[in-house]
Amino acid sequence: MGRLSIPHPHRLLLPSPSPLHPSSDASTIPRRSRFSPSAHRQIRSELSLSCGSHLIPHPAKVDKGGEDAFFVTNHNGGILAVADGVSGWAEQSIDPALFSQELMANASGLVVDEEVSYDPQALMRKAHAATSSVGSATVIIAMLEKDATLKVANVGDCGLRLIRRGQVVFATSPQEHYFDCPYQLSSEKIGQTYQDAMVCTVELMEGDIVVMGSDGLFDNVFDHEIISTVSGSPEVAEAAKILANLASNHSKDPNFDSPYSMEARSRGFDVPWWKKILGRKLTGGKLDDITVIVGRIISSSDSREVGYETT
Repeated sequence: MGRLSIPHPHRLLLPSPSPLHPSSDASTIPRRSRFSPSAHRQIRSELSLSCGSHLIPHPAKVDKGGEDAFFVTNHNGGILAVADGVSGWAEQSIDPALFSQELMANASGLVVDEEVSYDPQALMRKAHAATSSVGSATVIIAMLEKDATLKVANVGDCGLRLIRRGQVVFATSPQEHYFDCPYQLSSEKIGQTYQDAMVCTVELMEGDIVVMGSDGLFDNVFDHEIISTVSGSPEVAEAAKILANLASNHSKDPNFDSPYSMEARSRGFDVPWWKKILGRKLTGGKLDDITVIVGRIISSSDSREVGYETT
């Protein structure tokens, strides 16, 4: 099998993209959708999130803790957020972790701002405006209203899955300019803004499970593996740790046909033709920082005080 090797994972968006890979118009109108799997069911009026999280840095970035950042809070029912620093900035001697960390620190401090109440896109806007570090990051923010509505704003390739009764009933879609160059909030004008976010509203039920993470999770773990892991783990913290370890193990396996390697082949990246004749193909996971947040939707009367958790 050919080892997966795609140059420049998480590429930096540059001012002059190739004509084959045009960048998007920064004035793109945000796309909004509403997901309601059962319009006639009853929904609990007071729900909240019980969350667990786990982060495993890229093997080469363990000393500094990686370039992902996240926070979890029980404010207003629950808020989850993940930012993945774009590693391409390291080529310009800029630490990609600084932007994602400051962005999440700003967001966690702004959750009490009345202007961002139950509006993840507004929180993204204000946190981005307050971030002064040079760099860029993909980011996803989800807010749970106590009437069982989850609002999600996503820029780039961080992701979210909603699992109900052993099935993925909702999933975000990655946004990218071209393969391995995701949409990104940036310190530079060439980047995206909150206006480019994919905004979704999802109705929840007690017992639903929300899995959120950086692309280090979803590039290395299939949805069916996520389902089996969270279904077999009674504790959300345990589920998050198992998923992160699974993603880490897959990322280091040159023979694992990962979601990332399958996507790479579909985009035209593969082993040379003479290896194909021998029956070989491009395989392997993607080495990356891995952030996993698992949240179980519970009755507010059963909720635990999770407070703030920022990494």
